Amino acid sequence: MSVRVSIPPTLRKLCGGEDSVRVRPGTVDSLVDQLQQRYNGVRERLCDEQGRIRGSVLVFVNDEDIRFLGHQQTELRPGDEVSIIPAFAGG
Repeated sequence: MSVRVSIPPTLRKLCGGEDSVRVRPGTVDSLVDQLQQRYNGVRERLCDEQGRIRGSVLVFVNDEDIRFLGHQQTELRPGDEVSIIPAFAGG
């Protein structure tokens, strides 16, 4: 069984127009690796130069913010659902 990842509209062009994809269980880090292998350029949109998820990107695993779990080492188990949400600033 796989992990379902919801792709935000801002990344869909890079991801072949898909609104969701399936990845192997692992960690959030391995999820980013899997997405990068399939869709070149995704890592740069999600991570900074040190490989950390950008502050402007929120990642939720089963509706739980990874910042309150294990950050990028958060385990992803079969059947989990991951949401990637670009944060927007307003004025």
